[in-house]
Amino acid sequence: MWRGVLPAVTTPFGSDLSVDLDAFARHCRWLTDRGCSGVIVLGSLGEGGVLDPSEKGAVVETAVRALDGRRPVIAAVAALRTSDAVAFARRAVVAGASGLLVLPPYVYRGDWRETREHFSAVLRSTNLPCMLYNNPVAYGTDVLPNQLLDLASEHPTLRAVKESSMDVRRFTAIRALLGERVDIAVGVDDEILEGIDGGATSWVAGLANAFPAESVELFRRATDGHRAPALELYRWFLPLLRMDSSPKFVQLIKLLQAEMGLGNARVRPPRLELEGDERAHALESLRSALGTRPIGFPSM
Repeated sequence: MWRGVLPAVTTPFGSDLSVDLDAFARHCRWLTDRGCSGVIVLGSLGEGGVLDPSEKGAVVETAVRALDGRRPVIAAVAALRTSDAVAFARRAVVAGASGLLVLPPYVYRGDWRETREHFSAVLRSTNLPCMLYNNPVAYGTDVLPNQLLDLASEHPTLRAVKESSMDVRRFTAIRALLGERVDIAVGVDDEILEGIDGGATSWVAGLANAFPAESVELFRRATDGHRAPALELYRWFLPLLRMDSSPKFVQLIKLLQAEMGLGNARVRPPRLELEGDERAHALESLRSALGTRPIGFPSM
């Protein structure tokens, strides 16, 4: 399950900002038809924090039906209250999810004793394999390699970590301490080559929502050891991949999707769609990339 390119799928909204489940199903199929190994739904990029519980359940069920067992559906579990996170993890099992991406608590930044208990409650709530999401930049909680080992030693359901600390040394530090006990996913698009060099086996990718073929090919070249071709594609892709590290990464990636004919740029408040110079700069980066797009990649 924790291999290859796993897009953190965006959640499409209609003109009234309701979840467009039909468009979501099409997008999940489109991503996997272009080589993605599975999908991760309801994460940060999927705007899970602004969906209510019934919407979250419908999103997981829709993805499961859309992929029909051909690829795994991994549901992100995030909540302010630990009890809500546990309840949704169990709901994801009923909905047919293949695995869970477990986030730290929203809003409250506890100490390790508190954070550990939150993770533990979710990890022991189901038998699904889990990936822990470490993103101190976004959530203020940094799970260090020794703490990851502590959790993995107690909970056999903890199989992987999505590493988004922005510190590329973490990949080698985790691998050195935990060996093959957990798989490592690159969680930041613009360090994909560095992460694979450090021992990562998968990529939780943002820009794959608009450029899945390029993402899959970049991952293939990097993992096959084709260094020069991988660097060539990486350098072309980097101006777009860096958008995944922006505070407005959701708006940016949805804008790129819309420009590529893959939905619309709608987001739920408090996010607002890009405008003015921000929007113009993003579109210029896209036009520049498309003008030098490597030969052989499909336009849709």
